[in-house]
Amino acid sequence: MTASNSGAGLRGQSAGETAICTVGATGNSLRYRGYDVEALATETSFTEVAHLLLKGHLPTSKELEGYQARLQSLRELPAPLRSVLEQIPKDAHPMDVLRTGCSFLGNIEPELDFESQQDCADRLLAICPSIIAYWYRFSHDNVRIDTDTGEVGVGAHFLHMLHDASPSELFARVMDVSLILYAEHEFNASTFTARVCASTLSDMHSCITGAIGSLRGPLHGGANEMAMAMLEQYASVEAARDDVKAKLAAKEKIMGFGHAVYRERDPRNAIIKHWAGQLAEAVGDATLYPVSETVEAMLWDEKRLFANADFYHASAYHFMGIPTPLFTPIFVMSRVTGWCAHVMEQRANNRIIRPGAEYTGPSARPVPPLAER
Repeated sequence: MTASNSGAGLRGQSAGETAICTVGATGNSLRYRGYDVEALATETSFTEVAHLLLKGHLPTSKELEGYQARLQSLRELPAPLRSVLEQIPKDAHPMDVLRTGCSFLGNIEPELDFESQQDCADRLLAICPSIIAYWYRFSHDNVRIDTDTGEVGVGAHFLHMLHDASPSELFARVMDVSLILYAEHEFNASTFTARVCASTLSDMHSCITGAIGSLRGPLHGGANEMAMAMLEQYASVEAARDDVKAKLAAKEKIMGFGHAVYRERDPRNAIIKHWAGQLAEAVGDATLYPVSETVEAMLWDEKRLFANADFYHASAYHFMGIPTPLFTPIFVMSRVTGWCAHVMEQRANNRIIRPGAEYTGPSARPVPPLAER
């Protein structure tokens, strides 16, 4: 199956208005409700950013304490959902697991009316890490984990479930920063999917299930997984340099570089690169991080292609012992905040999204009788 390039994927065309996020407004910036993502990644926690996106403002200390407690209380998996997760095979795509988990949750905990949309969004934010970690540990390790870890942060909670231990302060902070960086990105493919679904006045679970399906595609989510698959092949900087040079000569695409909107740099890259370097030092890595730096430099020198947010996330997640197939589900754990915020914004000033299309088929023609076809 081939895809048409007509319309260039609607790049550069406005598809609506939003007060949630702006991408590239000053060339290479990213802001959530006016706040620069670099400042948010330095000064706040992911829970604060989730509150900002879903409720419209950064929380006070009292509000943050209450929101943290609320999310902790919403992590438990209902027994019917646990049963469903236990039936999904080990070799299933983890994004399919999240898609199924979200859809099934909509059956047993339906959004009955839009008055409960905030509650629904909070539940999805709290339960997504539990869904993917429970399935992974059951299908791969044959254990039923307790999703009440006692961890405050979403990232620390996920790492605790995955490794059966409270993560180090460094690991917990890097996960928190990672979730902040992935939380929102304007009208990307998955977010637009959620808004199109919301514009029909469908329920929240349908909107988020559709968004997960869009993120599953390799041209949207999964770039960090593919970057990791490439980087882990190289035993040395020299091996990386030789192979990347050959790939460039063959005009092969190298994942984790360039962006549909940014033109000079992805502001998220420098942030996660810094933390990947900290992790490399902490775990005693002497290969993966130098290899990553070499590949990054080569792509810039040879093609003027910059690393995007996905590239150093690959090594960062690897250093924290996260299996590569779970990289994109972490994206969901974060981006569900942005998706839900966009669903609520669409509902607040709704008109069904129904664009036109440029017809390229045959001109008008009569229908011949069956005997003459």
